[in-house]
Amino acid sequence: MRVTQGMLSNNMMQHISSSNAKLSTYMNQLSTGKKINLPSDDPIIAMNGMNYRSQLTQIEQFQRNTNEVHTWMDNSDAALNQATQSMQKLRELAVQASNDTYGADERQNIKEEAEEIKAHLIDIANTNVGGKYIFNGTNTNALPIDEDGNLSLTNDPVMIEVSGGTKLQANVDPESVFNEELFNDIDSFIDALGGNDQATIEQSVESMDENITNTINARADLGARMNRLELIENRLSEQEIVATKTMSENEDINYAEVITQLITQESVHRAALSAGSRIIQPTLMDFLR
Repeated sequence: MRVTQGMLSNNMMQHISSSNAKLSTYMNQLSTGKKINLPSDDPIIAMNGMNYRSQLTQIEQFQRNTNEVHTWMDNSDAALNQATQSMQKLRELAVQASNDTYGADERQNIKEEAEEIKAHLIDIANTNVGGKYIFNGTNTNALPIDEDGNLSLTNDPVMIEVSGGTKLQANVDPESVFNEELFNDIDSFIDALGGNDQATIEQSVESMDENITNTINARADLGARMNRLELIENRLSEQEIVATKTMSENEDINYAEVITQLITQESVHRAALSAGSRIIQPTLMDFLR
């Protein structure tokens, strides 16, 4: 086969162009830190990258959901703690007021303190976090207890998805704590103090014990769910690390390897240019030198 000058030139241009393309690929990888810059560079890496990125996005969403659940639970726990202390204070007042030596005036003073504690319990029941009433079920925009003391509690559970297929109840059933029975017992105690009714005052101690127990039970149930939430958070953190590592292994380059390939390719490219300069046909000026 006859090899012409044009064939030599075309082959040289093809090899130099191919060498340039490889140099461009290595330089792009080094500048971005990624194995591919376009899905067409490697469809398998691109497809796996989309799957891993979707998985990581889902984990991050679940982590945001757990933060929301934490907000509900932490504030509910703090509110129940204050409610328990307030009820215990009411019980102390009931025990104090049931003393035979106390007269009507002393019980009247205790009555005023009991009324303030009742108002405080209503404030706790109306706890608002981020514009939401956390003790009114899913009806978070409405006051659980209005200014006149009327209850309109909603006990629907607030369920938030914290991992794939797993939902956790974020709220406390308000009926188990801030119910009609609680405020009726407190009103009965306050009325007995105003009426100097020692027998009813003594009965109030027992009713206060029951309400305190209800609050403690609600808080214990909340605590169990908080423990489970913590376990789920730990699992999500581990899943985030694994997903990030897998995505990095799929997409990120090995810098040492790519730099070595780039240097090798530069040497090949220079050799190709040198060889190419020798096969270009000399011009008339080269003969005249």
